[in-house]
Amino acid sequence: MQNILITGASGFIGRNLAEHLGSRYGVSAPASAELDLLDAAAVEKFVKNGGFDAVVHCANKGGARNAKTEGIAEANLRMFQNVARCSPHFGKMIQIGSGAEYDKSRPLVRVRESEFGSRVPKDEYGRYKYECSKYIEGAEGITCLRVFGCYGKYEDYSTRFVSNAICRSIFGLPVTIANRNVVFSYLYVDDLCAIVEHFIRHGGRHKFYNAVPDETADLLSIAGKVAEISGNRLPIVVKNPGMGNEYSGDNSLLKKEIPSLRFTGMDEGVQKLHKWYEGRKGSLSRSRITAEG
Repeated sequence: MQNILITGASGFIGRNLAEHLGSRYGVSAPASAELDLLDAAAVEKFVKNGGFDAVVHCANKGGARNAKTEGIAEANLRMFQNVARCSPHFGKMIQIGSGAEYDKSRPLVRVRESEFGSRVPKDEYGRYKYECSKYIEGAEGITCLRVFGCYGKYEDYSTRFVSNAICRSIFGLPVTIANRNVVFSYLYVDDLCAIVEHFIRHGGRHKFYNAVPDETADLLSIAGKVAEISGNRLPIVVKNPGMGNEYSGDNSLLKKEIPSLRFTGMDEGVQKLHKWYEGRKGSLSRSRITAEG
């Protein structure tokens, strides 16, 4: 059995990965109180003693939209570097990257990995992820999976669109698009878990892959799917008219690497997540659902 270290396992993606991999691998998922990723010496000691075959780095500070961002990018970059510099002590590393590395200040339409570096991101989050990838370019044994949009159980339903729309529908509330309508490459989290497991088991021929599905979906269409599944004629409110910058990636490299890969369609994914939230309605907070971050 391979031993896997997952950083950021209390977050949305990390929690799903720990659950997905836990039955087939020895998974170590320390909370921040157990392992401070900003402490380089503590990280090195933990990794040296762990005997890990692979490390999946998901940890991010300040992930919520309404969180304070000052100094967050620097802290996140330090956490990544503290883990990556320990690569001699583990087998391989998988970094959960972001489409923001291509610079979201412009439309990203089926952007390819080869376009990385043509522009430096203007936003702090994108710049931090960009710097991680620049490090990976000169490193060995690290694979970066760039996620453009991911949805599924355990995400923050107060701020993440798909889950918020579903929770609103369950309470009979209008589905709200907080800004303009946007086309996304939305990946169902179970598909991301399967992709990560492939790279744990087999590695990859390239350092960077866009972890995106075949189809794209705009927020208004997703809201319509949610309303249809709920069985209610819910109003859909778009705060600002027009379309925002598209945010989609090309997955040709990923599909060549994993020819058997099959993606969960948006209809199926929304249905699964709607059912999951319906079963937990009693634990949902109406005030969190209606809070706008």
